[in-house]
Amino acid sequence: MGITSALVLFAVIWSMTFLIVLPIRVKTQGDLGEIVPGTHAGAPEVHNLGRKAWITTWISLALWAVITAIIVFEVITVRDIDWFNRGADLTPVHGTDG
Repeated sequence: MGITSALVLFAVIWSMTFLIVLPIRVKTQGDLGEIVPGTHAGAPEVHNLGRKAWITTWISLALWAVITAIIVFEVITVRDIDWFNRGADLTPVHGTDG
């Protein structure tokens, strides 16, 4: 796995994790009873984005380390998930001049 692939993998994991962490423990204007005119009662009042970004980063690092280890040490390969045998035959052909 190259550096670019590792960074893209981390960015995807971080983004997905952030979307999961965002709605946790959000206090809305409706919950606090202080609805600003012109806004929805479900609009967040206290969101703690900085804290959630750090939590997301630590969770993402752990997930990234596990997934990267699986990819680098080939615990699961493309061949393992090719259930219908549609992938190209990767076995080398012996006796050909190429």
